[in-house]
Amino acid sequence: MQLHAMWEEYPALQTDLTEVLNTIEKNIQIRDKNVETTIKNLIHAGGKLLRPAYALLCAQLGPDYDREKAIAVASALEVLHMATLIHDDVVDESELRRGQPTIHSQYGNHYAVYTGDYLFCISFKILSAYSDSASNIEFSSKNIEKILMGELDQMRMRYNIHTTVRDYLSRISGKTAQLFALSCYSGATASNAPRTLVSRAWNIGHYLGMAFQIIDDVLDYTSTDTGLGKPVLNDVKQGVYSLPLIYALQGHKKEFAPLLDKKEAMSDADLHELTALIERYQGVQKAFALADKYTKKALREINRLPDGDYKTDLKSITSKILTRTI
Repeated sequence: MQLHAMWEEYPALQTDLTEVLNTIEKNIQIRDKNVETTIKNLIHAGGKLLRPAYALLCAQLGPDYDREKAIAVASALEVLHMATLIHDDVVDESELRRGQPTIHSQYGNHYAVYTGDYLFCISFKILSAYSDSASNIEFSSKNIEKILMGELDQMRMRYNIHTTVRDYLSRISGKTAQLFALSCYSGATASNAPRTLVSRAWNIGHYLGMAFQIIDDVLDYTSTDTGLGKPVLNDVKQGVYSLPLIYALQGHKKEFAPLLDKKEAMSDADLHELTALIERYQGVQKAFALADKYTKKALREINRLPDGDYKTDLKSITSKILTRTI
């Protein structure tokens, strides 16, 4: 199986992430082999595996590091992430994910929704086998609730030209940052890290997740379909207004309204004009600056961790978030 090329610089982590993918694949068993094959293709489609990577690294924070347990926790988190992606694709009507046809585009929405639900179950199955207490599972379920609430907030705010920066940050805090925070937290708790380090791990994940989503939204305005692995500017046509657009809208709503009012009917020429307006009002630059602030906050928290190889890797990977081009 082929991991993303970024992990070649981290051989120990590369080995553990390979085992994460093996663990996930072993747990995916569906009677409909076409759907099973599609899920396994998604597993091996070159996703960056950042969430399980952070879980694995934070699992070295405590005195009771257990590699097998850390891999199981990381696997459960990646399966959870996959479930949210499948549901996202249904809601967004996305045709591509990681450069491959989405499940709903091949088999329909019913198959996709139930497949996502199935993966939620698999996530808890893996987690429950290694969880020390029911309270840990309860904590995870509460965080999953917050993730889903972030998705609902996104739907509620569709096509809202008055969406504020605060609205956006609240949305991505649940939609994206929550899972990064849960990944770091779960890794730390799996090794019985002290409460102060568990809290710090949570903060690292939160700040990282905020930066990651903002950069993801920036790339929607600066990448090609081929480079990003999904249709660019699809979100804005679906009424999901992200940070570059929100910044550019401030004080200039009248200029954007004729374009945004077209909603899904926006043409390629309309999207080109929209991108030009966002560039004129420095939407991308302002969004990138905020992502930089969140990344620096994450790095400050990492610098306060005990020294070790894991810390070096955390700093290196986090620093690269702002320079990613895919």
